[in-house]
Amino acid sequence: MTHLDGNSLAGPLSEFFAFDVTVAVAKCEGCGSIAELARAMVYSSDAGSVVRCDSCGQVLMTLVESEDRAWIRFTGMGAIEVARTPTAG
Repeated sequence: MTHLDGNSLAGPLSEFFAFDVTVAVAKCEGCGSIAELARAMVYSSDAGSVVRCDSCGQVLMTLVESEDRAWIRFTGMGAIEVARTPTAG
């Protein structure tokens, strides 16, 4: 099965996060690699998407969607880092 890169997560995850999740940095629990989600390998099918570490192949996240709900599981991510925009004031 061929894969897409993590940028393909931007659309499906925009419903759940108020920022572009593909620029978030995640730590892989398998190998310790730290990288933007955009670098991850995304394998999609009718059943859902499996997101894997581009360094070791560890499953980082799964996403399953239906018409009225979605299931997101952050299986192999140790943390997600999101840069905040400085506020004026």
